Amino acid sequence: MQKNFRILFFFIPLFFIVPCIRAQTFVHPGILHSKGDLQRMKEAVANKQEPVYAGYQRFIQDPVSQFNFKMQGPLTTVSRNPTVGQAIYDNDANAAHQNAVMWAITGDKRYADKAIEIVNAWSRTLRSITGKDAVLMAGLGPFKMINAAEILRYTNAGWKEADIRQTEKHFKAVIYPVLKDFAPFANGNWDAAAMKTVMAIAVFCNDRPMFERALRYYVNGQGNGSLFNYIINDEGQVQESGRDQAHTQLGLGMLAECCAIAWNQGLDLYAYGNNRLLKGFEYTAKFNLGNDDVPFAEWLDRTGKYHHTQISQKARGELRAVYEQVYNHYVVEKELPAPYIRQAAEKLRPEGPGKPGADHPGYGTLYFAAKEKSAVPGRPVPPAAIIAKGSHKDIKLSWIRSIGANAYTVKRATKAGGSYITVAKNIKQPYFVDNRVNNGIVYFYTVTASNAALESAVPYETAAAAGLPYPWEQHNVGNATGFTYFDGERFTIEAGGRDLDSTNDQLHFTCQPLAGNGEIVARFVPQTSSQFSQMGLMMRDGLNDNAPFVALVIYPGKTGQIELPDWKVKLIARNVAGSKADTVGVSLPLSEPAVTWGRLTGSVWLSLQRKGNGFVGAVSLDGKTWKKLPELLLEHNSNLLTGITVSSGMPNTTSVFFDQVSIHRSK
Repeated sequence: MQKNFRILFFFIPLFFIVPCIRAQTFVHPGILHSKGDLQRMKEAVANKQEPVYAGYQRFIQDPVSQFNFKMQGPLTTVSRNPTVGQAIYDNDANAAHQNAVMWAITGDKRYADKAIEIVNAWSRTLRSITGKDAVLMAGLGPFKMINAAEILRYTNAGWKEADIRQTEKHFKAVIYPVLKDFAPFANGNWDAAAMKTVMAIAVFCNDRPMFERALRYYVNGQGNGSLFNYIINDEGQVQESGRDQAHTQLGLGMLAECCAIAWNQGLDLYAYGNNRLLKGFEYTAKFNLGNDDVPFAEWLDRTGKYHHTQISQKARGELRAVYEQVYNHYVVEKELPAPYIRQAAEKLRPEGPGKPGADHPGYGTLYFAAKEKSAVPGRPVPPAAIIAKGSHKDIKLSWIRSIGANAYTVKRATKAGGSYITVAKNIKQPYFVDNRVNNGIVYFYTVTASNAALESAVPYETAAAAGLPYPWEQHNVGNATGFTYFDGERFTIEAGGRDLDSTNDQLHFTCQPLAGNGEIVARFVPQTSSQFSQMGLMMRDGLNDNAPFVALVIYPGKTGQIELPDWKVKLIARNVAGSKADTVGVSLPLSEPAVTWGRLTGSVWLSLQRKGNGFVGAVSLDGKTWKKLPELLLEHNSNLLTGITVSSGMPNTTSVFFDQVSIHRSK
């Protein structure tokens, strides 16, 4: 069996999103259920249309679908691992969502009142979500609560405006902070839970930058849950296929829920990557229906912690309620062949609850079956998640298709907000390569969509440099791989290489010359994709792998638990070429908010200063209050290279962000 430890897709920053004035508003209701969906369910139930009516009959048997459901909460704090109130919250969230759906189908105000009671109670009371698995706690049950709120808000349910505003505040102040950086440290289903709930919050709160943030992570994020890191190849193998079939279906189902939200907002996320999601579902359905002829590639994940050599038999055949949605999109709507998805959907029909807990919405036969083909929209929405990847030769662009668009126009500027020039028109596919760029220049791009008669509004622009601006340069030192992207504000570094503790270094170095004295300052931006990585600042005497250097790095101290490294900042140095690099002096442990449960969840500012033969490192958690490490005295050449060093510490590459980078030269 051939090992495959390569990362197939580089990604670039999620965060440099510049709003354009004419960016579109949201469609409501528009999370999991559109206005048309709710009307279709209502009419199908009234007419006893199959298979929707059979799905409804199963739905109304659920205790949480009843208007006399007795709310179990609220609580001020909920937690997962350790467990505090998890089942209480999830049951109430299921009841809020399903009562809101019942209200939309039946028009019985008692269901609306129950859903409002639950949403209001939790929005007023819940103050914190904690625990080692807080991302899952915030990403699963709250998705149901947000969907309930979206239905209530836009169906004349009698929900008071003051309560709506309190609920908006609650979602953004309590739920979103737990999810905002997703979960690149974990298996991909964690990322997927975070993405779908961030998208849901964004729609409910009409927050377009938040929506863009989630979409960009879906198509290009650094963690296991972004599309190409979760469905790892064209055969459809999933990052968790070697773990078990339950989590594999969980992750796929939640990626599909992201697609449903995007579709309701006019974006064809389902089609991204040549229908990559379809391939993952078809592969997984085939195996879980008892077929053994599925290929499997040995795989090490993005974190470096999860290495699988064969497909897992665990939970095989235990189909989850996630197939009806994708069947009705890919087979019914798009008329694409998906024989195993069809078989899984038919075997489950009518789909039941999304157990366990609040893992899935479930009830896909009621929610998604018997959908009519979508009408072609009049004016397409702007494309979303414009990704720009720059080199010294060109800048490659890609984006999420707009539903109903048949052509795209690419525009470019050299400053944020314009003035824009058109660089390409009548582009038929959602990608473009701009090779008319100048090395080192930062460019800003927008892409509009059009059909036969209408052009979309302008989307959020994205920025990328064509290579690194002078005098920055990048190098792979020793037996390492890597690449650095720059967007005008942030360095995104994808790098391999082992730790800096041997006679021969392996690292990716983004640097510029420093003659004499000076200081480099930079901010590490969370989160890195591996907990084995070292990253920080370096002053180096040349690019040989055994050259003298001084480095101030964030590194994961070993503990008894691979999931919980002891993150610290330390000085490492090699005084003489060819000698072993050693940790110098004391190290500074990192604490909250920089580190939570062994994960780098907060920003860390680093400073490395040279004055003569003295080198001083300093650390800050807020960019204002600094802690200095003891001065290191070394006789180095006067001319050094200074910059950012990254080593993944594992066979795969890691992804690291730095911004607020500055170099100050002095006599």
